[in-house]
Amino acid sequence: MKTTWVLALRAAAVTLVLTGLVYPLAVWGIAQVAFPRQANGSIVTDESGAAIGSELIGQAFTNPAYVQSRPSAAGTSRDGHGAEFTVSSGSNLGPTSKKLHDDVAARVEALNRDNPNARGPVPAELVTTSASGLDPHLSPASVAWQVPRIAAARGVAEHRVRAIVAEHAEGRDLGLLGEPRVNVLALNMALDGRFGRASAQASIPPK
Repeated sequence: MKTTWVLALRAAAVTLVLTGLVYPLAVWGIAQVAFPRQANGSIVTDESGAAIGSELIGQAFTNPAYVQSRPSAAGTSRDGHGAEFTVSSGSNLGPTSKKLHDDVAARVEALNRDNPNARGPVPAELVTTSASGLDPHLSPASVAWQVPRIAAARGVAEHRVRAIVAEHAEGRDLGLLGEPRVNVLALNMALDGRFGRASAQASIPPK
């Protein structure tokens, strides 16, 4: 019996060291050498070097001069403004849910009000939350729908905004995987880089 216990404890100790220490440190070390930026969260910095977000985690943008992300079910941020993107959550509401229907209807109404010059119906992506609530990307169609509002708020021609959107559109990985997409944070930074940082008082001229 004593021999069995000794063998079991040795096996447990070796497994703990290998899987709980050696393997994680090895993976961390390889990642820091091969993919340091991705391994540290794909952090995005501004011109002063200050971290302003991550390419992998969505942010809430409410200023009309910026591309606005799809809604999040992750809750409200601590300051009471926008969504809380530090946690991951879905709404878990089914297609027959009255709350889901009411939420979507309210979002459609708000988007139509805030985008008076938009063309076509509101994209479904902009009124439904994702499973994670942290999507950093939008489809090119959802971004294009917002271009008239962004151009009006910044006082520039629509074609200039569309050109920046086209520059930041990403195709399918390896030409097969995923869907075409645009990183919202990267695009908004590019808009600021081209046209200057939008003021907090930016507004949409009436139609």
